Amino acid sequence: MYAEPLRSLSFRAKVLPWAESNGSRNEASGTSDIDGCAARVAARESGDERVNLWISTSPLHEIRDLSSSLEMTGPQSDMENFICVQCGTQFSEAAKPPLRCPICEDERQFVRHAGQEWTTLKRLAADHQNRFEEEVPQLLGIGTEPEFAIGQRALLLQSPSGNLLWDCIALLDDRTIAEVNARGGIRSIAISHPHYYTTMVEWAERFDAQILLHAADREWVMRKSPRIQFWEGGTLPLWDDLTLINCGGHFEGGTVLHWPAGENGKGALLSGDIIQVVQDRRYVSFMRSYPNLIPLGAAAIDHILNAIEPFPFDQIYGAWWKANVLSDAKAAVGRSAERYLRRISEQG
Repeated sequence: MYAEPLRSLSFRAKVLPWAESNGSRNEASGTSDIDGCAARVAARESGDERVNLWISTSPLHEIRDLSSSLEMTGPQSDMENFICVQCGTQFSEAAKPPLRCPICEDERQFVRHAGQEWTTLKRLAADHQNRFEEEVPQLLGIGTEPEFAIGQRALLLQSPSGNLLWDCIALLDDRTIAEVNARGGIRSIAISHPHYYTTMVEWAERFDAQILLHAADREWVMRKSPRIQFWEGGTLPLWDDLTLINCGGHFEGGTVLHWPAGENGKGALLSGDIIQVVQDRRYVSFMRSYPNLIPLGAAAIDHILNAIEPFPFDQIYGAWWKANVLSDAKAAVGRSAERYLRRISEQG
């Protein structure tokens, strides 16, 4: 009697593997094969007495018919943008977490050993906070503590014609918004590669900013937004002579940022881990996958060197706190590439 009205409801229900009256049980389906009997159905969280009345008085086949037109997974919960705990990537709004994270399943990353796990911005903010530290004047580091996901820190580059957020981190809270706004907000967000996309859309919406991503990495965007601008080619000139440079390597769209005013006009490169600053900070390195130790070939290294050749820089700011080359950085890239190519070409 409530069948038609109930087709517009969403409720959590489970047909139990037995009926109120005697009858045979279908082991394969876990339901009772009793034509016309009233099946015992547990309805939870429906908040509607009509549901309980209908399921207690209806034949099993009607319940099955209804279940085919309803998603019987509970009342419509609040839609959320779930965040992968392993890589920090935020996904499009959904009632339930995604089944998988394509970024973690890719050979350059990995799924947590304990299995896929998800969080939300609200839950993340409950036990994490952001740290703010000036790397040099006009370059503010923003990182999360305790360390979350991959553990990179973002860089807020303050420039006369507008600030640029380089790379991104998952946590965005009221304190972070206040700290960034106190420095002039964000005009645009540019990200080196998909491992650092994180909650870029949240940041863009909060600061009314655009997101600049290389088109070669379009497939790795897990939360679509009209704020995302895909660019193509080898370089993208920005304001105040800032330039995005497509180096490839780690990802096909792998990008670095040239900051000509850095180091008192000698120039600086913000590299993420497209050009990775290593523990011996006289050197950098290059890999397709850092956690899985997959090297790049000679052609990829040559492409990186050719891409950055026209741009002068004396410093490199990498993806983590203090992962910086603070002098003679362009020469450091050259000798690092020479060492790398020599090692991968050795036989035996």
